Amino acid sequence: MEPRIAVVMATYNNAGTLRQVLAGVRANSPGPMIVVDDGSTDGSADMLRAEHGIDVLRVAPNRGKGHALRRGFERARALGCTHAITIDTDGQHDPADVPAITQAIIAQPDAMVMGIRNMDQASVPGRSSFGNRFSNFWFKVETGITLGDTQTGFRGWPLRPMEGMRWLTDRFGFEVEAIVKLAWSGVPFAQVPVRVRYDFPERVSHFKPFLDFTRISLLNAWLVTCALVWYWPKRLLLQGGLWRAIKAEAIHPEESSIRKACAIGFGFFMGIVPIWGLQLLIGIPLAYALRLNRVLFIAAANISLPPMIPLILYASYRFGAPIVGGNAFVPEDLDGLSLATVHQHVVQYATGAVALALTVAAIGTTFSFALLRAMRGR
Repeated sequence: MEPRIAVVMATYNNAGTLRQVLAGVRANSPGPMIVVDDGSTDGSADMLRAEHGIDVLRVAPNRGKGHALRRGFERARALGCTHAITIDTDGQHDPADVPAITQAIIAQPDAMVMGIRNMDQASVPGRSSFGNRFSNFWFKVETGITLGDTQTGFRGWPLRPMEGMRWLTDRFGFEVEAIVKLAWSGVPFAQVPVRVRYDFPERVSHFKPFLDFTRISLLNAWLVTCALVWYWPKRLLLQGGLWRAIKAEAIHPEESSIRKACAIGFGFFMGIVPIWGLQLLIGIPLAYALRLNRVLFIAAANISLPPMIPLILYASYRFGAPIVGGNAFVPEDLDGLSLATVHQHVVQYATGAVALALTVAAIGTTFSFALLRAMRGR
């Protein structure tokens, strides 16, 4: 059966761009147009009343983008639609890309279609580009799926798989929560390049960097917990997918040997540097920001496993002794090491640990690079 597709737009105080977006969507819409006015106070409601051929739903007071989208999906299902295309009304998306999303839905009606923006172009704010990469990383941790843009609002949604799902958030985090839960339920993903622009004065964004980033971070913390406790064990035990995903990330044939070696060296550095308990919490986001291989980084960071700790302490004191000079503590053997000695000689330990970390990282990077070059192609 041919998909029946509605275009759903959630809008809140976008009067400066709404009319232009509506005109562009009307010229490219494959089916009904549904606008959910999420408590606008800037004249958007009057503007929508003057529009013809659009199904307008009014929410008051403002409830959040996630709630508005779900109201739009409910309306689309009531109209007999099987799919919905969502597009933001702040003007960042080009409605001329709606046909590309439509064709992707027709080609893969079971898939969640993601409109992938080029977040590296000059007009994209740095915080948006970094936030998107950060979101992409956590999505992969939660699902094992690599997407180029997990924060895009330009999407093609299959409506049936979402029926009966329960949601944690009504706001911006809904778009993240939804794709994670769709992935968990086995829905495949398709990606379509779409245009984006940020450099125009009429655009109004309602994303609150601190508040909404905190909400999304808490949501990701819960989703990661669910993935570790339920989703990944299920895949590992029932499908064997966890090992395949880890192996694919570790091998990564298109990644250069030097980048893999740097990931290993960075893992050694973070495993030894004296920030006990925080190595992975700090190191994983840094590895992602530096675009280093996360599997190789985590494997190397485990140099600080409990059996290795006495050796690392001993070597740290040895490296720190020349730095602090005459009052240096020089342990005779591993038996003389304890947490008490760390407190008593903290400067020697800390400086020595940093020096040791840099040395081991340099050696590890060099040796790994030579080994990876020798193994290249095997």
